[in-house]
Amino acid sequence: MARRLISSGSKFEADIGYSRAVVDGDWVFVSGTTGFNYSTMTIEDDVVAQCEQTLKNIEAALAQAGATFQDVVRVHYLITKAEDFERCWPVVGRVFGTVRPAIVVMVVGLTDPRMKIEIEVTALKRGRTVAAARTKTAKAKVAARKKASKARRRK
Repeated sequence: MARRLISSGSKFEADIGYSRAVVDGDWVFVSGTTGFNYSTMTIEDDVVAQCEQTLKNIEAALAQAGATFQDVVRVHYLITKAEDFERCWPVVGRVFGTVRPAIVVMVVGLTDPRMKIEIEVTALKRGRTVAAARTKTAKAKVAARKKASKARRRK
């Protein structure tokens, strides 16, 4: 499978020379994403609102890549104030609470002083493949049981 580049349409991607996400085989690498609303090029001041918008931006990139939050295996949280991360827990918990990816949280300075959080994710699109394989295996088991049952009845 060829490498595929995903764009959000943000002017930053063209100006800086990067992609919102890169799909390589079943892997999806979503760049560090902030809380900018790309349709209006605005950003809220509140860290929780930024976290929510950031996750919407990431969800859109994952969807373009044929993936979902369920496929995420690793998350990097970059936050400007350590005390702000706990305020974001309910938001990230709703998204990743059942997924439980590996994470790292770093307190950093971001390139724009309006930015309070940046999130980067890595996903592996095996969820549908595994589910499809399980379904196929389950169907094969049912067929085998039916065949064995028919054979027993013939005896």
